[in-house]
Amino acid sequence: MNITQMIYWCITLMLVWAGWQAWVSARRTETTHHFKAFMLLLVFYLCYLIFPWMVLIFWQWYHEDINTLQAISSFAIALLILYARFIEPHHVVVKHTDLSIDPQLPLKKAFTVALIADLHIGLYSGKERQLAKIVEKINEEQPDIVVVSGDWTYEPEDKLIDELRILRDIDCQVYSVNGNHDEQYPGPPIQDLLAKALFHNNVLDIENQIVEFDEVRMLGVGDLWAGKVDMQHLPDLPQDKPWILLAHNPDTVDMVPVLPTKPLMLSGHTHGGQIELPWITSYVMRKVSMLGHKKGYYQHETANVFVTVGTGMVGAPFRFRVPPTVDILHLH
Repeated sequence: MNITQMIYWCITLMLVWAGWQAWVSARRTETTHHFKAFMLLLVFYLCYLIFPWMVLIFWQWYHEDINTLQAISSFAIALLILYARFIEPHHVVVKHTDLSIDPQLPLKKAFTVALIADLHIGLYSGKERQLAKIVEKINEEQPDIVVVSGDWTYEPEDKLIDELRILRDIDCQVYSVNGNHDEQYPGPPIQDLLAKALFHNNVLDIENQIVEFDEVRMLGVGDLWAGKVDMQHLPDLPQDKPWILLAHNPDTVDMVPVLPTKPLMLSGHTHGGQIELPWITSYVMRKVSMLGHKKGYYQHETANVFVTVGTGMVGAPFRFRVPPTVDILHLH
């Protein structure tokens, strides 16, 4: 058997392995669409074929079965896929942003918030190694609080309590609201599973609840796509402190009533596009956010919004030019 035949046999065995892994993993997920989960996981595992493919490209070029231009083009494609699948999704970055909730009412003492979102624990992401890295990055920054603006899951397995155990190592209180994938839009019915996992790991679900801090108040807002937004009572509440609104979908800003002080909404949902490509990403984002949110800070008439790009993945198991991010917001 020559080298070329060995490589093809390796590719064949990896195809069988990928199919088996996808089938076994899909059976373990809490999903209502097992075939869809299988196909997504199949793409996830088939990416390992990049490695024998690169060996095959080199071997064919070495034996002049393909020319140099073909070899370089194929290698470039393989390297892009390798980076987007195996490198960037695990490269957690920290970004610092200074924000003023209301310039007319500056805070006497800076209030530091670590914002994360879209962990999407399940099919692709949120594994123990990545969560441990996120927790380490947060603790290095020593924020006053951590907030998670939804989409904890992506068709997870039934061991969420154990998978989130690492969150107990965070050195400050963690507050959370659910996202559309946690509310059957389009995720499976895992609300009870997630609620137990958060409770056992010291994460406070604050949907429709108010949290008081020295100089600010925070309200947890239900998910927009799930039809659970309820902010009509906000104008009737005390207005002696500026408001922070924790809401998964940044388009929720359209439902914020007029208040004496413009609130700051902290959101996720968009993934910052997840895969940054010319024209294609902009087209897809128009379907994700009707108001044009993508990432960063936006000013609106009734509230301002900060959108984090999140840490996980949905759809395709890739991140490209949008690395997983922990946003450290210095509010003043």
